[in-house]
Amino acid sequence: MSGCCEGQCEGAKDDPRYLRILQVAFAVNTTMFLVEVVAGLFAGSAALQADALDFLSDAANYGISLFVLGKALRHRAIAAMVKGSSMAAFGLWVLGSTAWHAWFGSLPKAEIMGAVGFLALAANGTVAALLFTYRNGDANMRSVWVCSRNDAIANVAVMLAATGVFATGTHWPDIIVAALIGGLNLTGAVGVMAQASREIRRTTPATG
Repeated sequence: MSGCCEGQCEGAKDDPRYLRILQVAFAVNTTMFLVEVVAGLFAGSAALQADALDFLSDAANYGISLFVLGKALRHRAIAAMVKGSSMAAFGLWVLGSTAWHAWFGSLPKAEIMGAVGFLALAANGTVAALLFTYRNGDANMRSVWVCSRNDAIANVAVMLAATGVFATGTHWPDIIVAALIGGLNLTGAVGVMAQASREIRRTTPATG
């Protein structure tokens, strides 16, 4: 995809493979949200609950990407701005929820955290690998790649948190990872919104 740098890629909007990947990603994220939200509540894990909401946010993002696929660059850039804003809002919510768990949370179940984290990593790793080719496309395509990449990183972190909880007998590894997941989403959101803003300005008709 060397010709897709700086948001200039237009061919992927008609790429049936990209459409199929988005459909798979939407299904995977919706399913994993349901799995992780139940597991997170049962395990009492802030990191799993944060990751579950991440899956929900991404499922919505993939749905938006499917809706704007094939539309003009400006429409895709606006969609990316909406997705970037949702990523930022999610990150802030996670940080607030993590603070609550830090004060009032109990010791999470490390074995559930580890097992579900591994399942989530397998799911997100597959989606990220499928999307790797499209990582340097326009802002909307990049936002899809960033979501999948961030998810895979977060899943590894959840597994490390499970190990930390088991080894230390405290909830602090879980709290730290939940905060990192929130921060990762904020960082990704800034990058997505910055590129989307450039593309919106570039496609805005000149006046006067």
